[in-house]
Amino acid sequence: MWDRSRCSVAGTLAVVGEKWSLLVLREAFLGVRRFADFQRILGAPKAVLTDRLTTLVDQGILRRVPYQAPGERQRHEYRLTQKGIDLHPVLVALMRWGDQYLAEDGDVPLELRHRDCGEPVHLALVCDAGHELSGAREVQAEPRVQAR
Repeated sequence: MWDRSRCSVAGTLAVVGEKWSLLVLREAFLGVRRFADFQRILGAPKAVLTDRLTTLVDQGILRRVPYQAPGERQRHEYRLTQKGIDLHPVLVALMRWGDQYLAEDGDVPLELRHRDCGEPVHLALVCDAGHELSGAREVQAEPRVQAR
């Protein structure tokens, strides 16, 4: 038996599981950096957006970088850290699930392509021996000794 109170899924959801947090991350991956742009694109209430950005910065997923437009006061941009970049497969998985089950008539709003060769990108589960798995039925969960 494993200690479910130490579940990594629950811990991750506590950090990024709120709707606005995931949408902020989506936009950050699409190149949005400034508060006003996040707010304009997402339509999030200012207080909610401020809270989500603060949480993502506090968790080390985004970092605040100062900038100053000519004649304006200093402001901050929000840039992904390595910890944030490592969440990209999570967002891609959510996007692919939505494309498969929510897109009407297969009409998906966004396609991801490899920057170098232009081919479509897909996620894969691969074991350390290099075998690509077709799904959950090929995976066995085993509690680690320290998690018991």
